Amino acid sequence: MPIPAPGPEARVYQPAELNQEVRLHLEAGFPRLWLAGEISNLARPGSGHLYFSLKDARAQIRCALFRGQLGNVEGHPENGDQVLVRGRLSLYEPRGDYQLIADAILPAGSGALQQAFEALKKKLEAEGLFDASRKRALPGYPTRIAVVTSPTGAAIRDILTTLRRRWPAARVELHPAQVQGAEAVPALLRALDQAAQANAEVLILARGGGSIEDLWAFNDEALARRIATMPMPVVSGVGHETDFTIADFVADLRAATPTAAAEAATPDGPALRRKIDELQSRLGRARQRLLEQLWQRLDRAQRRLATQHPQRRLDEGQARLNTLQRRLRRAVELRLNTLAERYRALSQRAVARSPARHLQESGQRLGSLQRRLARAVDLELQRHAQRLAAAARALNAVSPLAVLGRGYALVEDEDGRLLSRPEDFITGRDIHTRIRNFRVQSRVLRVEIPDERGDQKGEDRGDP
Repeated sequence: MPIPAPGPEARVYQPAELNQEVRLHLEAGFPRLWLAGEISNLARPGSGHLYFSLKDARAQIRCALFRGQLGNVEGHPENGDQVLVRGRLSLYEPRGDYQLIADAILPAGSGALQQAFEALKKKLEAEGLFDASRKRALPGYPTRIAVVTSPTGAAIRDILTTLRRRWPAARVELHPAQVQGAEAVPALLRALDQAAQANAEVLILARGGGSIEDLWAFNDEALARRIATMPMPVVSGVGHETDFTIADFVADLRAATPTAAAEAATPDGPALRRKIDELQSRLGRARQRLLEQLWQRLDRAQRRLATQHPQRRLDEGQARLNTLQRRLRRAVELRLNTLAERYRALSQRAVARSPARHLQESGQRLGSLQRRLARAVDLELQRHAQRLAAAARALNAVSPLAVLGRGYALVEDEDGRLLSRPEDFITGRDIHTRIRNFRVQSRVLRVEIPDERGDQKGEDRGDP
């Protein structure tokens, strides 16, 4: 039976086209990986490149390492050596041979993975990816937290439990990824790309403990470089306290375990609530102290006001006026007594001499003295009257009675205390109103207080 020719809808490849498409699929589907096996067919041509095959008991794959990568070759590989090769899969299109393009060769066996770890660590450290200067501070109170880890297992349970306990206010976004095996690195890279678009404020990269082989995906160079370019701070929590990975060194903060990573990424909510309660208590005590101080200041001001009451100042002025009047009266009396004594003495001397001329002279002198005394008394009385009038004017200027004379009034209670605040007026209580030179007794029926718009608002205020 003849085989039908391909129809118009069928695609017919040319060898070059097919090889090119296969190469693209290989390179996209298999990013950088590690391959263990035995070297065979080793060739060192004059170009300086290395060509060899890597085989095990059942298969082999061709490998090429170009001379620019010779610095990443540990020791001097020979046929039959068991080695660990890092590289990426590709296809040599002219012959259709697929091969591993190697960029590092390490001796296999005990310590091979550790040597690979130290080599990558040294390389990235030299580039500055571990520098403290590029480490970013974690947000104090994050509202969105991204988590990249396996969706199953103890790590995610520990992380979610810790986040709910410490900081339930945050929204947690899980970006699941395989964390072990050949597909772990591509899965982790995809999860990090998703997290970078999620606008989270901090990212937790974590997995549980295991052997160095189990944790090896977190020692991948591509993963380390992606962590370094994340838009938010990264907290790593890979393995146990004694486990260290390249991801730990590149991350902004390394935590010993997944639980410790969740604790580092969040504030302690219960402790924060206790701190807030303490601050509220301190604020309440400070407010109470301030109120007590204000009441004390108000009390002192009221006492000072009582000592400066207008009636008290009037009484003090009246007392000073009375004192001045008494002093003036005593001074005049003393002056008159002195003159009278002199008069009696002169009269006695005149009588003792008795000549008329002396009597006449004495009479003239007495008349002169009497006139001088009268003038002196008048002048003294005028001076004291002027001082008294000035004092009265000064007292009248500060006297509230002068204000009362212009139509104002002072309101006092039955004990004479001045009333000026709404709370001083108690419904049903008698009050006294001083108006100029008379007083009016009245009773409080209602207290009206204007509101903010100026409207009157009545209020009955009974005895407390």
